[in-house]
Amino acid sequence: MASGELAHRAVNEEDLPVGHVVTASGRVSGVHQVGTPNPDLSPFAADELIQLDETLIEATRRTGIRFSIVVGDLGADPAVGAEQALAAAPESAYSVLIAVSPNQRVIEIRSGRGIAHRVDDRIAQLGVTAALSPFRDGDLIDGLVAAVRVMSAAIASPSA
Repeated sequence: MASGELAHRAVNEEDLPVGHVVTASGRVSGVHQVGTPNPDLSPFAADELIQLDETLIEATRRTGIRFSIVVGDLGADPAVGAEQALAAAPESAYSVLIAVSPNQRVIEIRSGRGIAHRVDDRIAQLGVTAALSPFRDGDLIDGLVAAVRVMSAAIASPSA
């Protein structure tokens, strides 16, 4: 594949986990909530979720890579938890996962085998660095948005 070309893989919606859909752009969007869904108990406002979703759409269009975000406890070994979360993501070989465990104060970024040459340690470190300042200020959504934007810009412009 030449630089700049987007590879589109067909996704069978019947194979997606509950709470996942294929958007009009071809991106897989999914929601996971522990227990009985209750919008009043969501830690994020609707406008924050819309902002995050729009950022993910833009990043996917810009790079051709599927970005996934997991927020929650990553287990006793957060690195292993992030690896397991990536493996469970749709099209994991062609995805980037940003996993955040706020209570553990941990952020892990993983990329699938199919895009490892495009999303290396340098790109992951850019994402972590972009997220840290908003996270310190207690703004999880702004940190996630910053991480996705910085990483997608670096992936789309590898010479930068």
